[in-house]
Amino acid sequence: MISKFVREQKRYTQENLRNIFDCTAEKTVAIIKKLKEYGVLKAVKATDLQKDMSDLIDKDIEVIDVEIGENEFLYVFTFVGVITVSGCVLKCYPKYISNVAPKTELKQIIKVLERYNAKEQIIRMYNDNSESSAFNLLGVMIFLMHDYYENGAYTNTQDIIETNGSGEILWDKTINETFTYLSNNRPYYTELFTQKRINDDFDYFKRLHESIVSICSKELQDADLLDLFDILPVEVSDEELDDFGETDYILYRIQNELNLQFNTRKQLLLKTLYAYVAHSSTLADIDCFTMFGTNSFNLVWEKVCAEVLDNQLQTPLGSLPISLTNGYNPNDLLISLIEKPKWNGYKQDGSEFQKIAKETLIPDLVSIHKMNNSQQFIIFDAKYYNIQLEQGKVLRGQPGIGDITKQYLYQLAYKKFVNDHGIQDVKNCFLMPTEQQNVIVKGRVNIEMLDALGLQNIQIRLLPAELMYSHYLANEKMDIGLLRL
Repeated sequence: MISKFVREQKRYTQENLRNIFDCTAEKTVAIIKKLKEYGVLKAVKATDLQKDMSDLIDKDIEVIDVEIGENEFLYVFTFVGVITVSGCVLKCYPKYISNVAPKTELKQIIKVLERYNAKEQIIRMYNDNSESSAFNLLGVMIFLMHDYYENGAYTNTQDIIETNGSGEILWDKTINETFTYLSNNRPYYTELFTQKRINDDFDYFKRLHESIVSICSKELQDADLLDLFDILPVEVSDEELDDFGETDYILYRIQNELNLQFNTRKQLLLKTLYAYVAHSSTLADIDCFTMFGTNSFNLVWEKVCAEVLDNQLQTPLGSLPISLTNGYNPNDLLISLIEKPKWNGYKQDGSEFQKIAKETLIPDLVSIHKMNNSQQFIIFDAKYYNIQLEQGKVLRGQPGIGDITKQYLYQLAYKKFVNDHGIQDVKNCFLMPTEQQNVIVKGRVNIEMLDALGLQNIQIRLLPAELMYSHYLANEKMDIGLLRL
């Protein structure tokens, strides 16, 4: 199998993709169409401006029919993770990484994705057996490998009856089927029937499980994905699926076993094995298309920042590191202080009535942090952008005017709370990822008419993504003082 790295948001020509896929022009077009169909590849006009862009705007996306050899359009991956399509493995890495083969970085990102969305990554693999069910072969393989290393092979037990063994004594069988000696009106038995429970090493489902795991391991190794997913190879069986009977027979046996098992792990494993056997495809199949990752990596970045920088929006006011003043309910959440829009209407008699909207402004994260013996009230907004803010270069890749004005409004929404508690130091900050190893103080953005309201400029900080992910995976907080706000 061909295994290649591609960069999220980079502009590729059709010829670029043909070289990556290492195939004919006809097959390249077929792969492009399939990637576009699944929403992980977009087309934009081939202009000089687009070639320099590092972000994709919805209005730039072109709805086109792909033709062989055309050069009017550029193609943009909008996915982070792993895609297998038509026997080709595409390892899509985030747009802020400049290294053309970032195996170590993507390996860490895969772990972040697994933690971020572990349940949803596998929920589609075995939900039901109808033809319309979504099936993700790569996800099934990863699940089976992780499950095997965590729980071992599927096991069924056998009850063995022995004579004078070390197991539990079967008194009914012993009394009814052995010779009894009586002495002083007490019975004595020279032989005792005992029972012990052993694992059946030749159990059909144990062998089937080990066979499938070994097959998955070999396929993932051929696709150069074992190391990327941090999985060791498994070679515990040389049996093929054909050794267990026809597909319908295997599915029949699994279904019967499902009806007998009430252990949650066993049921989950059996359903996954059923899905694998039912679809019986390989990663190298021409019509195989699987994904492991996300086309919304901005949400992953938001989640990472929220956890690592101690988001307190959902924290009760009474649990915040401040002395709560009168007039505030300690059980209310910090996010509940943001005012909701009030819609006023008129009744037939001319009097007013009022309706309160359910939705309002929601910051990404807010943290109250102690700095130099005083409290800082910090409003962060995690932005998944590649900003170019350099002397002598065109400004690009920056958040839009809506993002800036909302950030000002977040501070305005908390102004009363901040004043009531005597917090003098309020900060506003955009957080963007970088492949560098240290926090970069990039600059600030402001709108003068909003500065006149006493609102703070919005600081721009580039955070080392590798460090942020390490904290996230270890469930640790980062020292906010490192941001030098």
